[in-house]
Amino acid sequence: MAKTLFGDLWDFMKINKKWWLLPILIMLLLVGVLIVFAHSSALSPFVYALF
Repeated sequence: MAKTLFGDLWDFMKINKKWWLLPILIMLLLVGVLIVFAHSSALSPFVYALF
Protein backbone atom coordinates (compact mmCIF):
# COMPACT_ATOMS: atom_id res chain seq x y z
CA MET A 1 0.00 0.00 0.00
CA ALA A 2 1.55 3.25 -1.15
CA LYS A 3 1.50 6.14 1.27
CA THR A 4 1.77 9.79 0.50
CA LEU A 5 4.46 12.07 1.80
CA PHE A 6 2.04 13.76 4.15
CA GLY A 7 0.82 10.41 5.45
CA ASP A 8 4.37 9.35 6.20
CA LEU A 9 5.09 12.64 7.96
CA TRP A 10 1.91 12.34 10.02
CA ASP A 11 2.79 8.79 11.05
CA PHE A 12 6.31 9.89 11.97
CA MET A 13 5.04 12.75 14.13
CA LYS A 14 2.39 10.56 15.78
CA ILE A 15 4.68 7.64 16.58
CA ASN A 16 7.76 9.62 17.65
CA LYS A 17 5.86 12.44 19.42
CA LYS A 18 7.46 15.14 17.25
CA TRP A 19 4.51 17.53 17.41
CA TRP A 20 6.83 20.56 17.18
CA LEU A 21 7.23 19.73 13.47
CA LEU A 22 3.58 20.51 12.71
CA PRO A 23 3.86 24.35 12.73
CA ILE A 24 6.98 24.14 10.56
CA LEU A 25 5.23 21.96 8.00
CA ILE A 26 2.16 24.19 7.96
CA MET A 27 4.29 27.28 7.35
CA LEU A 28 6.23 25.55 4.57
CA LEU A 29 2.96 24.55 2.93
CA LEU A 30 1.56 28.08 3.18
CA VAL A 31 4.73 29.64 1.75
CA GLY A 32 4.66 27.13 -1.10
CA VAL A 33 1.04 27.98 -1.89
CA LEU A 34 1.88 31.69 -1.76
CA ILE A 35 4.77 31.22 -4.19
CA VAL A 36 2.60 29.26 -6.63
CA PHE A 37 -0.15 31.88 -6.36
CA ALA A 38 2.29 34.75 -6.85
CA HIS A 39 3.90 33.11 -9.85
CA SER A 40 0.65 32.73 -11.75
CA SER A 41 -1.17 35.87 -10.77
CA ALA A 42 -1.47 39.49 -11.83
CA LEU A 43 -0.82 40.37 -8.19
CA SER A 44 2.79 39.20 -8.42
CA PRO A 45 4.43 42.60 -7.80
CA PHE A 46 2.39 43.09 -4.65
CA VAL A 47 3.12 39.64 -3.23
CA TYR A 48 6.84 39.94 -3.98
CA ALA A 49 6.89 43.16 -1.99
CA LEU A 50 6.14 41.10 1.12
CA PHE A 51 9.51 39.41 0.84
